[in-house]
Amino acid sequence: MPAKKTTKRAGAKKSAAKTKVPRAKGKALHFVVQKHAASHLHFDFRLELDGVMKSWAVPKGPSLDPSVKRLAMEVEDHPISYNTFEGTIPQGEYGGGTVMLWDRGTYEAEDGGGVESLREGYRDGDLKITLRGKRLQGSWVLVRMNRPGRPQWLLIKHADEYADPSRDIVAEVTTSVASQQ
Repeated sequence: MPAKKTTKRAGAKKSAAKTKVPRAKGKALHFVVQKHAASHLHFDFRLELDGVMKSWAVPKGPSLDPSVKRLAMEVEDHPISYNTFEGTIPQGEYGGGTVMLWDRGTYEAEDGGGVESLREGYRDGDLKITLRGKRLQGSWVLVRMNRPGRPQWLLIKHADEYADPSRDIVAEVTTSVASQQ
């Protein structure tokens, strides 16, 4: 794993408080969103499932606007330990560049069906989840598109109390959830 190194980031506005998303009983599954300044800036969206982090590269990052569908390119699974990585991957190595922990928290199947429901949603290409992160909350869906080549999905915020079409959260929030920098 690359040596940890961070760079200072500009501050961000605080968002309005919302009600807590209820949590199901059982083992909490984790998610992380890493802002990754590699050859192209993108956001790595990762969901813990079956001992790995299922991973997607989201070029424009998540949107709180339910009318916005963000491309999410499925990439290789990552180890669970990658949940805490923030630092610099040396140039010339795969993914070389700065990685910042942009958001993290727990998640579950939107229908409360547990891991089986998540596996089914992933397999069927219609993965409905509820996030309980520092920045991303509420109901989301990853929908796989039927296209040749590497799997392409859409990351979409559902219309719920956490949806906010007036906010561009990736432009507004530029600090690390780990270091606050």
